[in-house]
Amino acid sequence: MDLAAVISAFTTLFIVIDPPGLAPVYIALTQGMPAAQRHRIGLRACITAGVLMLAFLFLGEAVLGFIGITMPAFRIAGGVLLFLTALDMLFQRRQQRRQENAADGAAEHQDDPSVFPLAIPLIVGPGAITTIILLAGHARTATDFAAVALVMAANLAVVMLTFLAAPFVERVLGKTGINIVTRVLGMLLAALAVQFILDGLRSFGLAGQVLYPPA
Repeated sequence: MDLAAVISAFTTLFIVIDPPGLAPVYIALTQGMPAAQRHRIGLRACITAGVLMLAFLFLGEAVLGFIGITMPAFRIAGGVLLFLTALDMLFQRRQQRRQENAADGAAEHQDDPSVFPLAIPLIVGPGAITTIILLAGHARTATDFAAVALVMAANLAVVMLTFLAAPFVERVLGKTGINIVTRVLGMLLAALAVQFILDGLRSFGLAGQVLYPPA
């Protein structure tokens, strides 16, 4: 996996997870807690998310093969799912859903929301799961899998930094700033989703030749 592919993988996963969009949700879930407890919850959420990501990285494609789904077909389906996620980001439906999940999680896990809803589904949601399996489908060697694992770790590091700086991020960006960032990321995700669909169609010989090679 070359540097361009690594950057593309990092960007895709970053956009899907959307760390800036997690900041206000994290603040709402840990409101009134001491700083040390909030940091422990954020760290536990990232560790749990990392374990789940590794499971999907190494077992996701095997599960697809077991039930008879080919990677090209999953790329097309994953691209469609990511495109719908992008539409949610563009029209702010995703943030509203996150707030609802956060409220449900706070009600059920008042003392520790790290596993639910922070780790899943807010960090490792359907979009992230789809992206990880798609990236695993492009990996061919142990080095490729290590690169994808490094990309996941880097994204989780950004999420943890966002949690640590959540009050500052929310204060600097404000509601309007977070909305703008989310919409810009949604546009980029829509383009990446179309690329996934084209990659899947090309595997079936339906998309023709493209100017740029797939990531």
